Amino acid sequence: MTLSTYVFDAYGTLFDVHAAVRRHAASVGPEAQFLSEVWRAKQLEYSWMLTMMGRYRDFWSLTEEALDYALDRVPSANRQMRASLLDAYWTCDAYPEVPELLRQLKLRGARLAILSNGSPKMLAAACTSAGIGDLFDDVVSVDEIKIYKPDPRVYDLITTRYRLFPEAVSFQSSNRWDAAGATAFGFRTVWINRNKLPEEYQDMQPAAVLPDLSGLLTLA
Repeated sequence: MTLSTYVFDAYGTLFDVHAAVRRHAASVGPEAQFLSEVWRAKQLEYSWMLTMMGRYRDFWSLTEEALDYALDRVPSANRQMRASLLDAYWTCDAYPEVPELLRQLKLRGARLAILSNGSPKMLAAACTSAGIGDLFDDVVSVDEIKIYKPDPRVYDLITTRYRLFPEAVSFQSSNRWDAAGATAFGFRTVWINRNKLPEEYQDMQPAAVLPDLSGLLTLA
């Protein structure tokens, strides 16, 4: 099937979630990488727990709370860097292949969208900082329905908006749990396995596994 609609997760897929800590690693301290990993893990855990409890706080609030937890978990980290780390998260680096990949898909006439847990302001800031905002037809935040991925109602935002069957959408995510949720919903899913992680969801296999987004052009 030739697909014309490509939907991307944002954090971890288009934007490097560890870039904020990496920029300030020397000031954060020797356990900067561990701090970044705890920050990300707790950020996601909060989103899942809230959805299961039928509650919602926007993703920026979860990002702040997760960093506070991470700083408590890693007492060697310099707490005075809190404000700098949060500021840096607004402008997380895009992965190197992202701008050209998006431009090439646009040249082929593809429709491009982001579907993210991020708040609208976070996504706008990240796209502007990376210089890719004008390449997307839509930037869709879960804030519209106040439910986090991988709830199927999140993926339905795309099919409802574009009046498409799920199988007409190529969905790209570096988060295996997100790719599993999108696969269960019916999207043609591509797992961007940047860190060479093992398979976790044998019963919800993606259509393809790539080391980065550049390989998406060979599938298009």
